[in-house]
Amino acid sequence: MHELGLVNYVVREVGKIAEENNVSRIKSVTLEFGEVSGIVTSYLYDYWLWYTKKFPVFEGSELKCEEIPAVTWCDNCKITYSTITYGKTCPHCGSGNTWLLRGNEMRIKQVEVYDDGEEGPGELDAKGEYIP
Repeated sequence: MHELGLVNYVVREVGKIAEENNVSRIKSVTLEFGEVSGIVTSYLYDYWLWYTKKFPVFEGSELKCEEIPAVTWCDNCKITYSTITYGKTCPHCGSGNTWLLRGNEMRIKQVEVYDDGEEGPGELDAKGEYIP
């Protein structure tokens, strides 16, 4: 159920970006999250729909989700491999001396907006700056 907290965080952060940039309407928000993060996308979409009805700036906006592959590093043989396929044990040397490099994170990748001063949508990155 941490999806509710994640959506709450995203709405709060994107709302700040929108306010700082005088954006009145969000078109879409793209999230990236790791394949071993434990995030259930169907819950994210459900909570997103609830929030879009609660906050006018998000009304009708779309949530887009992209998965980041989980990759593990082996300290013994100095290679990377797919965490999902092989788990914690290195498939090359059999060592358990491994570390998850990526695949457990979540981040706001992109915010697409409708700007009152423009005819079509503009795009903001996660820092709230327009993408040319």
